[in-house]
Amino acid sequence: MGEEAIAKVLVFSVPIQGHINPLLQFSKRLISKNVAVTFLTTSSTHNNIIRCATAGGATALPLSFVPLDDGFEEGHLSSEVSSEYLAKFEENVSRSLSQLISSMEPKPNAVVYCLNPNIYDSATPWILDVCRKHPGVAAASFFTQCSTVNAIYIHFLRGKFKEFQDDVVLPAMPPLKGSDLPGFLYDNNLCRPLFELTCSQFVNVDNVDFFLVNSFDELEPEVLEWMKNQWPVKNIGPMIPSMYLDKRLGNDKDYGISLFNAQVNECLDWLDSKQSGSVIYVSFGSLAVLKDDQMIEVAAGLNQTGLNFLWVVRETETKKLPSNYINEIGERGLIANWSPQLQVLAHKSIGCFITHCGWNSTLEALSLGVALIGMPAYSDQPTNAKFIEDVWKVGTRVKADKDGFVTKEEIVRCVGEVMEETSEKGKDIRKNALRLMEFAKEALAEGGNSDKNIDEFVAKIAR
Repeated sequence: MGEEAIAKVLVFSVPIQGHINPLLQFSKRLISKNVAVTFLTTSSTHNNIIRCATAGGATALPLSFVPLDDGFEEGHLSSEVSSEYLAKFEENVSRSLSQLISSMEPKPNAVVYCLNPNIYDSATPWILDVCRKHPGVAAASFFTQCSTVNAIYIHFLRGKFKEFQDDVVLPAMPPLKGSDLPGFLYDNNLCRPLFELTCSQFVNVDNVDFFLVNSFDELEPEVLEWMKNQWPVKNIGPMIPSMYLDKRLGNDKDYGISLFNAQVNECLDWLDSKQSGSVIYVSFGSLAVLKDDQMIEVAAGLNQTGLNFLWVVRETETKKLPSNYINEIGERGLIANWSPQLQVLAHKSIGCFITHCGWNSTLEALSLGVALIGMPAYSDQPTNAKFIEDVWKVGTRVKADKDGFVTKEEIVRCVGEVMEETSEKGKDIRKNALRLMEFAKEALAEGGNSDKNIDEFVAKIAR
């Protein structure tokens, strides 16, 4: 940084790709504003994170990586939500964080911690309690989901709608169906412990010093205004590498930590061989697991489109593909275990993105002007898909049957709506996608709304 930092911030992330990426990008933005950042990991995953950070170049940043003791052996990753696991995690990490803060001189100005749990993660509202034990250390909640989803959870907890309610009308939002709601709010029993964990992210949100959201103002202005009347909400996104947006952070082309090994050259070389706008990109993220019959149906649907497609199928999922499928699709399709998603979405050959509508993937596509086809599964994904189709009008959404199954015919229909040159809906979708891309770039450009919000955060914590 060259000169003495004006503030010191601790950033805590659990070891899940969808949380590491935006928090690491936020760290880079803070560093660019002369803030010293320490990136906190859990002890059971620290060595793996460091290996990935070294491989991805993140260790070259003026950024410290420090583990917090979570009480588990190295390599441990909980795949279930249990009260025992969560209690042990909270007890150990809160104690370790408090000890770290006590050992630092001068004390950190703030702790930024992620709120948006899922089945491989832990909500961390108790970090606020740790901060309160150390006067002068601000607590900043960082939400990796949009303000609309945050507002929906809050309305549910306030009793504004009930489980299994199919018609929901809330302030500053379009009318919602049950299928548009975060999955755990429509049917709490899908995973009761996870439902309770998800709702716990708001237990002490009234007391946080900063309420940071990985979004930008033009996406959901009405909901944002409603949220601002409740809490000190500030959009600071989209948190993707600067070279795809404002280009103010030199050489920031990648997140810097990947828990998966992307087939970079294979994907990009294959895309280079395809015509502009001719490829369907398909990825359901790092966690989603398709049932065997759904995987076969997606495979058939992609094949029946007659178009080129790049499909990310994690190595653990490849056994679900139809036998001889790779030979059958030939050069028209590429199956990759993981892709360099930003580089793929930015490639001229991409025509649309079939996605699970996770918030990070949605923001990346919006920031790069890519048309979307939503195939949501759980958590915030149905709500994101609703807004993609009906509010932002940057894509369409597959229609699933009552059991959540999506047919190959439905995939072909949606691809046609988005990709066919004669489709009026497709033309509007592409125009709207490019419009939102410009808003995303403006948000983090010098003087943009998100950039000013980050400046304000820094100014308030600096002392």
